[in-house]
Amino acid sequence: MAHMKKLKILIFEYITGGGLNKSDLPESLAREGLLMLQSLLDNLVGIEMVECLIMLDFRMVGRLATNPYDIHIIRPEHECRQELTRLMSLCDAVWPIAPESDFILQTLCEEVERSGKLLLTSPASVVAIAGNKWLTYQHLRQHSINTVPTQRLSDFCFTPSEWIVKPVDGVGCEDSYLVSDQEDFDTVTSLLDKNNYIVQPHIQGAKISLSCLFKKGRGWLLCANRQQFDIINKQYHLTGITVNFTSDISMYQDLVNDVAKAMTDLWGYAGIDLIVTPDQILVLEINPRLTTSYAGLYAALGMNCADAVLDLLSGDPHLEPTHHQAVNIKITKQESYAS
Repeated sequence: MAHMKKLKILIFEYITGGGLNKSDLPESLAREGLLMLQSLLDNLVGIEMVECLIMLDFRMVGRLATNPYDIHIIRPEHECRQELTRLMSLCDAVWPIAPESDFILQTLCEEVERSGKLLLTSPASVVAIAGNKWLTYQHLRQHSINTVPTQRLSDFCFTPSEWIVKPVDGVGCEDSYLVSDQEDFDTVTSLLDKNNYIVQPHIQGAKISLSCLFKKGRGWLLCANRQQFDIINKQYHLTGITVNFTSDISMYQDLVNDVAKAMTDLWGYAGIDLIVTPDQILVLEINPRLTTSYAGLYAALGMNCADAVLDLLSGDPHLEPTHHQAVNIKITKQESYAS
């Protein structure tokens, strides 16, 4: 990096950073958030020209591996947004990690953009589309990218088959239901706000996510990851991810290029979720932020991905993997860790 003075970055991972400082902190979300936060910090600590300021929920104190960082504790009496604004004014750049649900990530990105600070993720304009599964579906269709057929729940008429009903802005599998008969369907949907849900056919196939970098209509594919799920009580639960599960990723590069051209404002790290069947690759969603797979990237490729993102500020990313191995990230109700 060519900066002579240090780049001061505010890191705000919403779940562990105080976004829920006035309510309960769900342990499973806290663990996944911590995994991403710790991995990002481990990458940034190795970059000489970077200084970090971290927002941390009071309940997470002691759970970060020791880092020579400036940590700001967010307590219950704090107004998280006010603290964010105040700390932002002390920094050059902001790296938010947050769920797309309830416009959380979009609002954060808008706030950073208004402040004039560098945003180290995709802009709010991209999050507005990627954070909404219905808008994503329409956008990908307009750009002739294969995607899972999607209908709004309010327009949907049940026909005998397996369907997944999911919130238009949900993250992961939260509040998604697998239904296979009219009775199931009626039971599940009777309590839902039909304007905020979509329905997709339940397609059998490998659940693959791609870890990518983007800038101005170009995409760089870092690795492909295989997601493992359990279905419990008609709901999908992510149980693990094998990061960099195959060294043969050439079949995905065209798709990454197509997504980059369809969403030219995508910037920095993003994940693309796919369903891969023997005859097609279907895009399920685009996550314009760090994803859980990020936590396995350094071990899998020996490459500092945060450094590559910062390269994008001035040019192309330096992507030189030093090795290739598969890394398992285990996600259970009790613990999340990379091995």
